[in-house]
Amino acid sequence: MSKIQVLDPVTIDKIAAGEVVERPASIVKELAENAIDAGATAITVEIEEGGISYIRIADNGCGIEREEVPSAFLRHSTSKIRTVDDLIHIHSLGFRGEALSSIAAVSQVELITKTAEETFGTRYRIAGGKEEGLEETGAKDGTTFVIRQLFYNTPARRKFLKTPMTEASHVSELMTRMALSHPEISFQFINNGQSRIHTSGNGSLKDVIYHIYGREIAMNLIEIQTEAGDVKISGFLGKPVISRGNRNFENYFINGRYVKNQIVSKAIEDAYKDFTMQHKYPFVALQITMPGEEVDVNVHPAKLEIRFQNQQAVYNAVYEAVDRGLRKEELIPQVKLEEPKEIPRADVPSPAPAPMPKKETKPPQAPAKEERNLDYFMQKMKERVAAYHNRESSAEVAAKDQIFRPLQQADRIREAAVYANLSSVGEKAEKKMENKTGEQEPPRQMDLFEEKFLDREIRAEYHLIGQVFDTYWLVEFQDNLYIIDQHAAHERVLYERTLKSMKTREYTSQMISPPVILDLGMQEAALLREYMDRFLRIGFEIEEFGQDSFAVRAVPDNLFSLAKKDLLLQMIDSLSDEVSRKLSPELIDEKVASMSCKAAVKGKMKLSAAEADALIGELLTLDNPYHCPHGRPTIIAMSRRELEKKFKRIV
Repeated sequence: MSKIQVLDPVTIDKIAAGEVVERPASIVKELAENAIDAGATAITVEIEEGGISYIRIADNGCGIEREEVPSAFLRHSTSKIRTVDDLIHIHSLGFRGEALSSIAAVSQVELITKTAEETFGTRYRIAGGKEEGLEETGAKDGTTFVIRQLFYNTPARRKFLKTPMTEASHVSELMTRMALSHPEISFQFINNGQSRIHTSGNGSLKDVIYHIYGREIAMNLIEIQTEAGDVKISGFLGKPVISRGNRNFENYFINGRYVKNQIVSKAIEDAYKDFTMQHKYPFVALQITMPGEEVDVNVHPAKLEIRFQNQQAVYNAVYEAVDRGLRKEELIPQVKLEEPKEIPRADVPSPAPAPMPKKETKPPQAPAKEERNLDYFMQKMKERVAAYHNRESSAEVAAKDQIFRPLQQADRIREAAVYANLSSVGEKAEKKMENKTGEQEPPRQMDLFEEKFLDREIRAEYHLIGQVFDTYWLVEFQDNLYIIDQHAAHERVLYERTLKSMKTREYTSQMISPPVILDLGMQEAALLREYMDRFLRIGFEIEEFGQDSFAVRAVPDNLFSLAKKDLLLQMIDSLSDEVSRKLSPELIDEKVASMSCKAAVKGKMKLSAAEADALIGELLTLDNPYHCPHGRPTIIAMSRRELEKKFKRIV
């Protein structure tokens, strides 16, 4: 075994640099954060070849005094803290004093800086940890770093860098986070001579979002601003319509610092769970502020991970803020029909130039299939409308045309009611058209304060039109057509009904005979014992039945038809990942309530108009009527304007 000896300073610096400088984006992060701490209001980052060969970071901050410049590159030299007690009240992004020494150890660095009090600036050059020059120079107030040839003296590290395009994408992503975390600062990112990001620094987070992510996301945002104890949360939530397939759009900042934290991510995703599909993740841009003594930022060398003193309080604050924000607006997706492409008629050949034709002796050709269907449909509709106005009986109408549903199907809406409703719709439309005197209504954004379909007070005003494909119900309200998925709607109703009964204990238990026997493993049995009181509280009757076996003798009455062994085991298994996080105990209620969805009416199952009306009426009273518990939409909307555009009534 070799003898123990102290490493030389150069080796120590290179090893330490490996903890801080992983790639070009690491350098940009450290120096840009220093610029923010220096009070800069404008920061420019320029890279070439992904930052491997060239990085320039310029700011208009306070600068560094000349006599302090060499000291800034020594290990653990910092202006941010003085004693260990200062770590408890950290307000700056940087504080360890490792960044400059680590960067200088593995690259060629040139620093130009000037304070407002100095007449001339300072140029300082250092490479591989060795000082190369210190001199006066002309410069503007602020600091500029130029870093060349990253890892030039550690080729083993350099070969692990990715392609310039990949490294540039990491820098771009970092600049996006920086701009979102500090909208009051103007950020510019230049890659190979082309400006990729340039924010105004006007303090508007929404403007930054628009500049970076574009119009679609910027137009689908919900602004929130809440306070729970010492935790303050502000920013924007993306509506579920702009969810993504990964977590890259989850932007949250703790005291202005971009971090990754499982507690915060879990709270955001749990709040969105009822609004998004599985394996979809939301867009958020949230600023979370709290006292410095309640968060430990000194966990990770790159300061990307943090710890909270009270994880449960942070989880609850974030969850409540996101949940309330999502529920305060009507989140019904608006459906827009694509403009159909004109398809040439195959059955009508283009006529060739010819003299005046003679009289045809052939029998006339039958109309195209589309024309036959349309003519037949229109003719039948005329007959049925005439039959209604002549007060013909439903039986007579049905006898004329067998393609329509017969009277004896009690689960369909009565035809007379349909025609009466259609007539009322037509009368309303005619009156509106008369009042307009030929003027077209200009396009406008929906006023958030106008009446909405899901307002509780307007239940009696909507109009149930009918059902299509034995699955979707059509409802008219004001100038919108709403399409409701009966399965998704019923799932939501059952879920919230079950959850409410559990919270208010307004439930009854129903005995199972014979009881369901669960043979569990050691971990599953421990889970069930840990949460046993929760199961008993909501109506289950479970007792031990030998070693790690349990007999389920009663269940909440609304789960009686679902009390199958596989479902009960699946519910217990789903609790396993929640135990390690020790989050809200109400999660078990949600797991049990989600079982009730299995009893929901399916698509292609017949519902009567009265049943559908009752279902829709209850849907309107829910806390979240927009999505089923699995994130699918329960209801979508199509505006009258969109329909009129398709029929060329307006242009």
